[in-house]
Amino acid sequence: MEADTELDPDTDDLPLRANTKHILVRHYVLDLTVHFDRRVISGNVVLFLEPTEAEAEGEETGGETRAGEETGERAGAGAGTHAGAGEEIRTGAGGEADGQRRPDSAGDGVEESRASGETASLHSWESRGDREDFTLVLDCCDLSVSKVEEVDITCVLGSPGCSVQTDKVTPLSSGSALAHRLMSMPSQSCRGQHQLYSQCSRAPSVQGGGQLWFCTDRWSLKVRKRGVVSPQEFPRVLRIFYETRPTGGSVRWTHDQGNRSCVYTAGSPINNRALFPCQEPPVAMSTWQALVRAPAECVVLMSGEEQAVPKQESSTGFLIWSYYVTMPMPASTLALAVGHWHQVSVVRPCGSDSDREESLDKTGDKTETGPGEGSSDVVDSVLQTDSGHRTTRSDLAFCHSSLENAEPTPTDYTGPADDGISCSHGDYPCRFTEQRAMSQRVIPHRVFAPVCLLQEAQLVLNLLPRCLAAAHSVLGVHPFPRLDVLIVPAGFSSLGMASPHIVFLSQSVLGVSEGASPMESSLCGSRLCHEIAHSWFGLVIGARDWTEEWISEGFATFLEDIIWAQAQQLSVQEAAEQSDLKALLRWRRLSDELHNSQEQLQILRPNLDSTGAVSESGSSTVKHALNPDKTFMQVHYLKGYFLLRFLASEVGEQQFIDFFRVFVKKVHGQLILSQDFLKMVLFTFPDIERKGLTLSSIYADWLDRPGIPTVVKWILPSRSHQEKGRKRKRPETKVNHKKLSSDQMVMLLELLLEEETMSHATMLRLQKVFGLQRQDAEVRHRWCELVVKHGFSQAYRDVEHFLIHDQAMGVYLYGELMVQEDARQQALARRCLTLVREEMDPSARRVVEEMVL
Repeated sequence: MEADTELDPDTDDLPLRANTKHILVRHYVLDLTVHFDRRVISGNVVLFLEPTEAEAEGEETGGETRAGEETGERAGAGAGTHAGAGEEIRTGAGGEADGQRRPDSAGDGVEESRASGETASLHSWESRGDREDFTLVLDCCDLSVSKVEEVDITCVLGSPGCSVQTDKVTPLSSGSALAHRLMSMPSQSCRGQHQLYSQCSRAPSVQGGGQLWFCTDRWSLKVRKRGVVSPQEFPRVLRIFYETRPTGGSVRWTHDQGNRSCVYTAGSPINNRALFPCQEPPVAMSTWQALVRAPAECVVLMSGEEQAVPKQESSTGFLIWSYYVTMPMPASTLALAVGHWHQVSVVRPCGSDSDREESLDKTGDKTETGPGEGSSDVVDSVLQTDSGHRTTRSDLAFCHSSLENAEPTPTDYTGPADDGISCSHGDYPCRFTEQRAMSQRVIPHRVFAPVCLLQEAQLVLNLLPRCLAAAHSVLGVHPFPRLDVLIVPAGFSSLGMASPHIVFLSQSVLGVSEGASPMESSLCGSRLCHEIAHSWFGLVIGARDWTEEWISEGFATFLEDIIWAQAQQLSVQEAAEQSDLKALLRWRRLSDELHNSQEQLQILRPNLDSTGAVSESGSSTVKHALNPDKTFMQVHYLKGYFLLRFLASEVGEQQFIDFFRVFVKKVHGQLILSQDFLKMVLFTFPDIERKGLTLSSIYADWLDRPGIPTVVKWILPSRSHQEKGRKRKRPETKVNHKKLSSDQMVMLLELLLEEETMSHATMLRLQKVFGLQRQDAEVRHRWCELVVKHGFSQAYRDVEHFLIHDQAMGVYLYGELMVQEDARQQALARRCLTLVREEMDPSARRVVEEMVL
């Protein structure tokens, strides 16, 4: 039973090959060690598998399928293909019971196949078993797999007193029945379940035939057990030994801003398949837990529901960090960062001890023992401030008394606490049902950065509680119980990336315009709000088809303005004016992008009516996901944003936000398609359908074609906050040019960019009056464009500084330097590329090299 082989994607399509319609991974247990000297992560992953059929022949099922398994909850599209010519094939080992001699291994058990041996290896794989044998297919890339074995969990779960024992155990079905019982434990037993997962992951392999046949090609790992012809008979618990490769695309080995070694998952287009073998299609929702060993001077940050308390491993001196999650999510959302990070200290005094205890209670800042681990003392030297003193547990809490006592914000989005809407997802510990979570405006949070950026990162720590409180006001219950924010290395290719429990931020957001207060730091504040919004749209509610990125990015872009205005406590008029200006800037950016990009990359629903469809095995492709140009496009952000802004203008913004809260309560914990959201909009607001706005018209105008509708109502300044009917000439208003907001400065510079010529005297005056080199990165970006266009050589140093320190925003500035055909500007571009090439994101480097070299 091979996976589908008829799928043959275009070169820029990402294949998701996992056969998720046959079998699903329900839980991963990762045991990893970080080796900075070799730039690899080694270890093993244990997979707990369950067939997707409702009834499994020969095993105890308890009479019911797992909630959501065949109902469409958390079910969605994946992608897949077959191994093409020239792809790397490596063949692994079989057990003695197969009657085959196991190939010898080199080093740590992995031997690369030479190109001349690939065909022989493939024949060897095909000959080691009947072609009718069932094949487990996992998404895998750039991993050196040394062994795959079946784990004997009966020695753990079959022991007397184990809570998952069954009285119907037979020698042939005991492992399957016990595994099913373990994976079906109710959410109230999640701690016990995770402890059992941990114990099972350390169990020995099955005696006399535990090792399984496997091979890897470019995009997948295939595993067979000889004589097993169906998913129901396939082993339920596998252990895969492997190590990553230094050039693997899922993690970045680099140096932080202080030139210290670090590694992190950088949001690669290939997701996490080069970090561990996994099932990547969205249908494959799973939980996970991980033990990560790293040098004692490093801090390990990871997606996990509780702050890790590291333990020291006596044999190596490494620290072991433990993380886990109980909400099923795609394996692609797991994030990991290991480096010499330092926690940003709280500089705001928290008052008396009683105030601090009250603050701890309000934020819920409590660290509990992870699954499968006993209690232990905190390793005192792990987290230190830049001054060298220890950071205690109580220091991790932030005093929120100022927030609790603050004046009410002008707009109150908070709806009724109990509206009768219940969860409709599968069984897991859900915060939307917790009374305490409903009133928790600010979840526990920490900010980490390289030591050289601790002072600048204080801005993030100051803004974070207000942004979290504002998001709660707009959207309701925080889906996750805590949040870490990490300032990642300069080579990070975007301004931010959200994952469960952790957000990566570019250093570019740390700049504050001269004289501005934290709440006037528009770039940092709005980006924080954008990433926080992803907790609701992108994580707890995900796209069922990854080509519909607008469901995540368009929603977060739309919500960032509302949340940021709430955090700033703007009046209704101020919020509307700020929103209008942002809309105008985005419209200009979108118009420019639509003019300079391929039409096929402008479509929000590229699969059209096939959106959400998968092959017979569950595999498919993510269209254009590997296209390097798409990496830097914002069409799915901006076009999706304007669709939502258009809908809000039709029904009223307040009513639309109220609808968002209801939508979140109804569909959290599930995956959706565009039609799911739009149908609920049309059902909730029937008047707009009577006006002629239908599902098919939205598809035709917005989602299924390039460009954007010829509708301008939603980009013009709203009139609700302006006085109408005024005929008298308005008196001239004196403008304090030094008090222009960041967005106003960007608008000014964009208008100046439309001028054909500009004297150097004017440029010099602009630079001096507005202190442009000291503004935030958005303003400096436009200033650099102006400098390049008009050849203002006195500010070339500003351009060089931007290209080196703001790599997330400078990709296309290289192109502008080259098209001017000015020898000095071209030399500047080449010099900057030489300086940062090694630390650049691979996709960004490829695009820049094409422009410059």
